[in-house]
Amino acid sequence: MIKTNYLVIGSGVAGLTFAVKIAEKFPEKTIIIITKDNENESNTKYAQGGVAIVLDTEEDSFKKHIQDTLIAGDGLCDKSVVEMVIKEGPKRLKELIVWGANFDLDAEGNFDLGKEGGHSEYRVVHHKDITGFEVLRALLNRVHQLKNITVLPHHFAIDLITEHQLETPIPNDLSCYGAYVLNEKSGKVLTIQAERTLLASGGIGSVYGHTTNPVIATGDGIAMAYRAKAQIKDMEFIQFHPTATYNPKGGTSFLISEAVRGFGAYLRNKKGYRFMLDYDERVELASRDIVSQSIDNELKKTGDTHVFLDCTHLDIKSFKKHFPNIYQECLDKHINVKKDWIPVVPAAHYLCGGIVVDKHGKTSINNLFACGECTRTGLHGANRLASNSLLEALVYAHNIYNYQCNHQTKPLSFIIPKWNDKGTNIPKEHVLITHNLNQLQALMRDYVGIVRSNDRLTKAIAHLDFIYNEVEELYKKSKIDTSLCELRNMINIAHLIISQSLERKENKGGYYNIDNL
Repeated sequence: MIKTNYLVIGSGVAGLTFAVKIAEKFPEKTIIIITKDNENESNTKYAQGGVAIVLDTEEDSFKKHIQDTLIAGDGLCDKSVVEMVIKEGPKRLKELIVWGANFDLDAEGNFDLGKEGGHSEYRVVHHKDITGFEVLRALLNRVHQLKNITVLPHHFAIDLITEHQLETPIPNDLSCYGAYVLNEKSGKVLTIQAERTLLASGGIGSVYGHTTNPVIATGDGIAMAYRAKAQIKDMEFIQFHPTATYNPKGGTSFLISEAVRGFGAYLRNKKGYRFMLDYDERVELASRDIVSQSIDNELKKTGDTHVFLDCTHLDIKSFKKHFPNIYQECLDKHINVKKDWIPVVPAAHYLCGGIVVDKHGKTSINNLFACGECTRTGLHGANRLASNSLLEALVYAHNIYNYQCNHQTKPLSFIIPKWNDKGTNIPKEHVLITHNLNQLQALMRDYVGIVRSNDRLTKAIAHLDFIYNEVEELYKKSKIDTSLCELRNMINIAHLIISQSLERKENKGGYYNIDNL
């Protein structure tokens, strides 16, 4: 048994920001951060674009940013949440700078603001094209300076501990008391008892296989919360990034930031035609859902596997200065952006729904909070506006911190039982896991992709049930293993996406069903 005041599950911008704030405010409190990979591996690390924040009020305004967010969200945003997040942005940026994060400046020493799809003004604060990496660097550096934070890399959260695990359940009190955590190196399962638990576990991209997310994005936090009976909403709204590099073998794709289109790049089909002219008056700077659906439609019309991003007309020196990482990644793939078009295709990128939280980051389970991509705050509605995700994580981490300041934790007075794996064995082979994972990802791409139909969704449920039953049987007989737990979580996520897709009867934002026309 390990006891702590605060347990943080995830080491991206959401979890680290909260941990730093709590540790600085309460040096007597203990914080444990668990992460299933290295401490710097998260969706945050791969965030290229930046943080959307209104700074230049002569050209921009909170009102414009709010309106852009509401338009992208297609009528499903919570306006009060949108206003709160956007108005808090400048304060949260200042904190990042105090912690040591660096952002690009222009020749006059002002922030070199970028513009991305759906934005009416230049307002994206960035560090070249590796903003998330820079923010993560600064936060981890601060974490290591604070003695009351313990980071446990290669520790996988299996399940939340609620009254369901207690020998004597507490009636009418759905609460979280920590988590069962697998030490991936020793194979032992730890019982971590916490007065407050924060889920900051990131996204779900690996459910689709073809994704801009790292392979660790398997929806673990949402799946755990779902099994613990937390409220989950808007899972049908999957944002597909329009321009991921085309990878004929599938798997994780390199993301070509929306800022590249903001910089002036064109989308073309195989014949060289700039097809976005036919779909939206904003052409390449339309919101992500429109650009992704437009590309999907082009590919269905032509039978092609991908389209192209054309940067050949842009100033190459300026391009290399703004996007050095993208430029080098393309070179590594034998693409010279000065003369070659970049083959691109939409890939699963961001989940707009998730665990329902209020403005304090509180879930429907007592003592359980959530922050970042695993949540449904009401900010994104049916479709996230570019570069609003880091902003959301920073603001909600602060709100959750504020709540802790005003609502102190209380030590738990009862004993939590240890993890029980009697009667289980180490699987002799992993073929059932890899086979079912491949089946699941193909199912989601083919039946639950950018454009859906009731027929495909209904068939997907039947296919998923078969996978679920086989994996659950394996889970009950096996010693805990990260890959098996991830697959189980992804099956839960797929179920939520499919079932909530069938419940939606009108097309909104990132959700498009041909039977809802």
